[in-house]
Amino acid sequence: MNTAGPADVPARMGLDLTPFRGLRYDPDRVGSLSAVTSPPYDVVVRPDGLHHLESADPHNIVRLILPQATTPSVRNEQAADTLHRWLSEGVLTTDSVPGLYVYEQRHGDGMLQRGVIGALRLSEASDGVVLPHEDVMPHVVADRAALMRATSANLEPLLLTYRGNGNGNGSDSGTTAVVERAAERPPLLSTTTEDGFSHRLWAVTDPADLAEIRTDLAHRQALIADGHHRWATYLRLRAEHPSPSPWDFGLVLLVDTARYPLRVRAIHRLLHRLPVADALAALGDDFRVRHVDGPLSKALEALSVAAAEGNAYLLAGDGTFHLVDRPSPDLLARTIPADRPATWRTLDATVLHATLLDHVWQIPDVPEHIAYIHDTAATVDKAERDGGTAVLMHPVHEEVVRDLASQGVTMPRKSTSFGPKPASGLVLRTLVP
Repeated sequence: MNTAGPADVPARMGLDLTPFRGLRYDPDRVGSLSAVTSPPYDVVVRPDGLHHLESADPHNIVRLILPQATTPSVRNEQAADTLHRWLSEGVLTTDSVPGLYVYEQRHGDGMLQRGVIGALRLSEASDGVVLPHEDVMPHVVADRAALMRATSANLEPLLLTYRGNGNGNGSDSGTTAVVERAAERPPLLSTTTEDGFSHRLWAVTDPADLAEIRTDLAHRQALIADGHHRWATYLRLRAEHPSPSPWDFGLVLLVDTARYPLRVRAIHRLLHRLPVADALAALGDDFRVRHVDGPLSKALEALSVAAAEGNAYLLAGDGTFHLVDRPSPDLLARTIPADRPATWRTLDATVLHATLLDHVWQIPDVPEHIAYIHDTAATVDKAERDGGTAVLMHPVHEEVVRDLASQGVTMPRKSTSFGPKPASGLVLRTLVP
């Protein structure tokens, strides 16, 4: 990809992360910073988690990223009106100087992640600069696009990873060195959310630091870890606005996984209209089915052991756990497309969607039938309450994801959950002057 930057910067290949004037909550105008943050829009468990966030503070960011109204158009108008009102009231204020933002997440279990938030120049997958690894659903992209059009804002950063020069032994360089130096200063903000994560944010405005980041990232390639639908939304909206424009860029968090490896977790499926008994009966002799004892943590250990040998799933929703593994090779041969790499054909998500959902259970991949939930216990609880089936997945290794992405092969949507994800509400980006 050849992208022209400012006049004094030559065209180059790679990531182009640009400073912007961050839009942030005024801590004096809200109850607390932790009370106005939210997980990303697609991680919020609805309706329980949504109601909890809405009641946490009248200015919680969820009122922008997941507005509630009777129709999509009214929801988006409501989000735009709310954003404009918060701006006029000074609840949200714009930083006076453009900058990049170093963002830190820390947990008591030893997890520490740092990265840099900025406006990234958009590129197509064919350019080989930002690599997607999952498919997207058009209706979700359309929904996010309508919200961004209405608000003219990037309301939450995507999570992207790259392999930089970070090593943690004191000889970091480039972007990671700037990140580490920033973290030694007093932060712009610091808060701890109810999930136990502490969050800190620093502004990077020094021209030398910005130049160091720009030079370092100019030859880097990134993987979309979280936010495929929002990235596709960025690209759609870019196409709607003549270039050059602010829509040529999108808000992202870039993490050097050579320095800060991400955790990779599974995203589970909740089958609303399929009781567990019916799901098991439909399997016939094409899968091995075993009852496994709880509690949930013990059942997940059994899933992990089985997944080391091949495709495996844990079904729940009837008060117990059922381990499903060892699919029939003949069934897989009939249902899995043969024109993809072997790594893709043997993914748990591939077998789940192509074999189980499409062929065995014949369930369409639409919201009325399937929900995608990150929280394991919440998936089981909702299945038990609603009489549906929770399909619990085992996570994919990051190396598999990156290898497929580098080949231009996308995985079934919601195949992975990289984290920790950036909290929504700490810094936003407006696309209007």
